[in-house]
Amino acid sequence: MKKLFCFLIISFFLNFALAQKVEIQTLLKDDISIRAFQIYDGKVWYSGTHSKFGYVSLKDSADKKQMKLSDKKLEFRTLAQDSKNFYTINILSPANFFKIDKKSLKSEIVFKDTAKTAFYDALHFGKDGFGFALSDPNGKEAAISSLRIGGKVWQKCSGNCLPEFIIGEAAFAASNTNIASSKEQMWFATGGLSSRIFRQNIKSCKWEVFETPFIQGTSSQGIYSIDFFDKNFGIAVGGDYTKQAENINNIATTNDGGKTWQIQASGKNGGYKTCVKFRPKSKGKDIIAVGDQNIEFSQDYGKTWKTISEEKGLFVCEWIDENTLVFAGKNRIVKMKMSF
Repeated sequence: MKKLFCFLIISFFLNFALAQKVEIQTLLKDDISIRAFQIYDGKVWYSGTHSKFGYVSLKDSADKKQMKLSDKKLEFRTLAQDSKNFYTINILSPANFFKIDKKSLKSEIVFKDTAKTAFYDALHFGKDGFGFALSDPNGKEAAISSLRIGGKVWQKCSGNCLPEFIIGEAAFAASNTNIASSKEQMWFATGGLSSRIFRQNIKSCKWEVFETPFIQGTSSQGIYSIDFFDKNFGIAVGGDYTKQAENINNIATTNDGGKTWQIQASGKNGGYKTCVKFRPKSKGKDIIAVGDQNIEFSQDYGKTWKTISEEKGLFVCEWIDENTLVFAGKNRIVKMKMSF
């Protein structure tokens, strides 16, 4: 009886482990580094190095198209969309804002930031069509460019339109996911000598800034990605890209809309992460996170994490549905199916 009981226990855990499988399919291989993509019309639309922009179908990897937005070797780390267009911005100065028509795929430069310090880290569109792009600061002054609802022209706002940055504080252009929004609020995260959360009330346009217990203090440390399940519950991931195995104070959650943050799984996770996303239909319980070295998954609101793949060189991810994701990074785009 005792042997039978032990056998049943072993069988249960073996079957449980075997049931937790992931299947990875390569959609695109190319000489490109991709840190931003969008899902639209059953396709993965991407931008990256060498001025490249294109798509690959989620159903048929042979259905793909690629174009160069410039004859110059620009590097794009941003991509966002509204109902009619895609937008992407190259890093470094001058920062060109490209608009690509979804139907014709014709592109044009609709705005240019010529400031010497221009380096756009992220580009985000809210559900109401409000566009927001964040650049590295010039000293204490951060720079943002925005496209108002129903507007056609990007407007740059610098100086006192944002709270002051701390000298040595900036954002990371790691996966275009250090900005998130709800209907009422928008957040962005910083790192470097200080790692904080900036929150804007969308109606009043007023900003608040909150300290975090996240790893910080050097230019390579801090929050790299955030996601919010609702206006209250959110998660931040990151670490130190120069010491990717280190896993102290690199994951945190908030239950009050970003005002206060609680460190999770410190010393008990897979290290540096560049992108984090809540799983659809999981009510905030299930979360995926990816970094250069692995993919991790949490099923308890970010408190504990399990490595589900040792895939290297992936920087950004997005859910297609509750069981399917797309990842992109160095020279490839892949689709992953989860059976748990």
